[in-house]
Amino acid sequence: MSGDRFIEVPYRMLPGETLDALLEAFVTRQGYDTTDTGEGMRGWVAQLKAQLERGELLIAHDLQTETTEVMTLAQWRAFGRDLADDEEEG
Repeated sequence: MSGDRFIEVPYRMLPGETLDALLEAFVTRQGYDTTDTGEGMRGWVAQLKAQLERGELLIAHDLQTETTEVMTLAQWRAFGRDLADDEEEG
């Protein structure tokens, strides 16, 4: 069942370097133009951190592939998950 495949990882629990690496991978994978912000990759990472703080993005761990990814709420919901799912299971 795909609903049991992903768990949300609170971004504040990740070491800073790990979080930055995940956000940089997300920027690269999404094809963002790193010249847009005037600060390159650091600018995008700062913007994505702000989106994490606002709850627009989240960090999800895939139990099947043992990978951790940044996801938008739309992507999270496409996997059949709601933010409350993890709290109910815990």
